Amino acid sequence: MTAEAGRSDYESLFPELWRKAYVVAYQVLGSQAQAEDAAQEAMAKAYSWWGRINRSPHGWVARTAYTQAIDIARRRVRSREVLGDDDVERPGRDPRLEDRMDLTAAIERLPRRQREVIVLRYLADQSEADTAAALGMRITTVRKHAQRGLASLGGHLATEMREA
Repeated sequence: MTAEAGRSDYESLFPELWRKAYVVAYQVLGSQAQAEDAAQEAMAKAYSWWGRINRSPHGWVARTAYTQAIDIARRRVRSREVLGDDDVERPGRDPRLEDRMDLTAAIERLPRRQREVIVLRYLADQSEADTAAALGMRITTVRKHAQRGLASLGGHLATEMREA
């Protein structure tokens, strides 16, 4: 594939990939502006890696947007800890931020393959077949990882709720 053809593929898929990146990031962050930042970063990385990811860009972009969103969420939490304003209520603050952070932390504790399947299947809303293609595994393996990941998430979140 020529560089020109690669750019053309990227440009034609950009709107679809951008939406996927934004949706995944928004589900993690709950902030339109921060989700846009994460999606923008994911798309910039996709452009620079396009020659390697162009066979399965949807899964790659979703995973990258998720990673970018996690980084933004961690910086947000760290800045609150440094500033000591955990209890300060500000206009526009998402009251479900703690729930999102708990879920994000639980997802991060999953084994890599379970985490990837959960992100692609449920945050990026990909089908089992698309998830299998993006991760290079069989559909039955995707189902197994999804089932185990969801069970583990339920256990993590139930434990956190009991401890709270």
